[in-house]
Amino acid sequence: MRIVFMGTPDFAVPSLKALVETGHEICGVFTQPDKPKNRGMKLQQSPVKQYALEAGLTVYQPAKMRDGEALSILQRLKPDLIAVAAYGKILPVDILELPRLGCVNVHSSLLPKYRGAAPINWAILNGDDETGVTIMYMAEGMDTGDILTQAVTPIDINENAAQLFDRLAQMGAELLVETVEGLETGTVKPVPQDESRASHASMLSREQSPMDWGRTARQLHDQVRGLFPWPSATAELDGVRCKILRTALSGETTNKAPGTVLQADKKGLRAACGDGGVLDILELQPDGKKAMAATAFLLGHPILVGTMLTKQE
Repeated sequence: MRIVFMGTPDFAVPSLKALVETGHEICGVFTQPDKPKNRGMKLQQSPVKQYALEAGLTVYQPAKMRDGEALSILQRLKPDLIAVAAYGKILPVDILELPRLGCVNVHSSLLPKYRGAAPINWAILNGDDETGVTIMYMAEGMDTGDILTQAVTPIDINENAAQLFDRLAQMGAELLVETVEGLETGTVKPVPQDESRASHASMLSREQSPMDWGRTARQLHDQVRGLFPWPSATAELDGVRCKILRTALSGETTNKAPGTVLQADKKGLRAACGDGGVLDILELQPDGKKAMAATAFLLGHPILVGTMLTKQE
């Protein structure tokens, strides 16, 4: 099949790679314009562009999608299908209607749940036991198009957003290949989304980072997992602001006040939570320093048992 692929970050690379390796004709790859990064502000190519160039594919980087440039390119390319994965730009109606088989999108949730920017993170933040990927037809609304296929996967209680991101990227690639084949043979049929079950996954912000010890141990554990690697959960440990990178649920209970340090030695760092649960802090990153085990942090910054941890503002 003659396909134009649109994508930008790491999440999209497995999908493009899978289409290439399956033998489809990728007649063009659209990705976001190169952006300045780091202190030197050197222009950096997107992960999709890097892979596309290595694979010998033609790359297009229009700054806008509504000024006619992108439409003109696509009219010239005449794709049967446009496949999209985390492109980062909204496609106007004239582009959505151009390909013979339409435009499909790889979305990292079980739609209509978690439409929007951060579905992977919100599935973890909300303590969901499972998530998945959806291949859908693209429509004018945000992730509102008809569902073509879905795949479900459990979320491990200690899996963070970065780990789930990698798994869903691969799942999405495999499902995209199956869906394209089904569209080609006519065996895949679109199903409208149930609007009554729709929910939105808003963008993340640093305002979500501070840990409130009055919450349950599970909620705090999910906060750490769901905000990794950005913006990260944060806590003030006896005056030192730290990103909390990895935690575990001890399974124990306590009658101590929320935020009370229950253990702080070579065996670990533990704190009481709002539900009487106990959270083990395993890995952290103090401001201006590298990530380290909590036990290593305690060697240079001892904390007394009984110290009260407060919400970092």
